[in-house]
Amino acid sequence: MHEESERYEESERSGDPTAEQVAVDLTAVVRKLVRRLRTTTPDSRLTPSQRSVLARLDGEGPSTTAALARAEYVRPQSMRLTLGALEEQGMVERTPDPDDGRQSVVSVTDAGRSTLAAVRAAKQGWLSEAIAGELDGAERRALAEAAVLLDRLVERGE
Repeated sequence: MHEESERYEESERSGDPTAEQVAVDLTAVVRKLVRRLRTTTPDSRLTPSQRSVLARLDGEGPSTTAALARAEYVRPQSMRLTLGALEEQGMVERTPDPDDGRQSVVSVTDAGRSTLAAVRAAKQGWLSEAIAGELDGAERRALAEAAVLLDRLVERGE
């Protein structure tokens, strides 16, 4: 608690928030936003990890189980379970890897794309309504500027 108090005292003296203060506040609000966006999605029967894999396949194209596991920071066994559930629901399909017959390549199906589109539309719809209903023009401009800054921070880490 003492550390937090010092952060805010320093911020009050200088008039500008410290990087640490902004990081703490931003982490908290992003966590709440992500949680809120998850609750707005239609009942797609997908877990967050399944949605993440489906979105990755949709955005980056077909991939092997091993490559997906590395990209999602999970064990290959966990990825096999996730892909099995997606395949069972008809969201992904496997084809033999042309370069290595021991592996298969996983790709998103039309049903997977459709489900992903519905999930994305629900999230964007809720957020658009919240922005329109809560923020005036100046606040929307400030939020748009903040989005550009956040994107810059994210891109820096990649």
